[in-house]
Amino acid sequence: MDRAGHPDRRTLLAGGLVVASVALAGCSSTSATPVTSGTSPEPRPATPTEAFARLMDGNKRWVSGDLRHPDRDPDRREFVAQKQEPFGAILSCIDSRVPPELLFDTGLGDLYVMRTGGEAVGPVVTGSVEYGPMTSDTPLVVVLGHQRCGAVEAAYKSVRDDKPLPGNLEAIAKALRPAYEQAAREGGADPVEAMARAQVELTAADLRSNQDLAPLVKKGTLAVVGAYYSLDTGKVEILAGAPS
Repeated sequence: MDRAGHPDRRTLLAGGLVVASVALAGCSSTSATPVTSGTSPEPRPATPTEAFARLMDGNKRWVSGDLRHPDRDPDRREFVAQKQEPFGAILSCIDSRVPPELLFDTGLGDLYVMRTGGEAVGPVVTGSVEYGPMTSDTPLVVVLGHQRCGAVEAAYKSVRDDKPLPGNLEAIAKALRPAYEQAAREGGADPVEAMARAQVELTAADLRSNQDLAPLVKKGTLAVVGAYYSLDTGKVEILAGAPS
């Protein structure tokens, strides 16, 4: 309860989504090969370490071109139509070249995906990231930045030159200002790339330590990972928070 006697956000989530949480239980999320009638899908990763390994194995396949395209057939669609239990939640940029389901070689029902310009966050975005871990025990959150991010570059120039961006784009620049300031302090040959990486690190750290996710991280049932995607190679580099 809050100080005014009203239920806090987590209480409301737990109460209002209890039916959904029960319905989500028991659903498997990925398979090494497309699910076909009469076959059992590969068990859903139950721990942060297992989920992280599944995700990174998929990225290795993306880099090598040895794709499995799991969980993408009509049987899988029917399997997850009534219930879902994704093993990971990805907060990534809106960039058209960075589709999480593809670069991690995953499929339908495997991931919660949130996409904003430069991984900018606010209450709605944070709540969306929290949804999986808080309602269906999703064990992994990944904040995924990327090489040559246009949103970060625009925000960098806006803050550097003190020239607000048009319309609601300015909200992105404001959200990314802490990353700009960190990159400016650290220096480096490419300040835009430094800012993009700083944005990942800061956002992952904030999620890892917030009031709702921090207890799950401390308990070991959730990992919040900061990662960076190379447009040139397709490889995902881990910046912070990888489960051991």
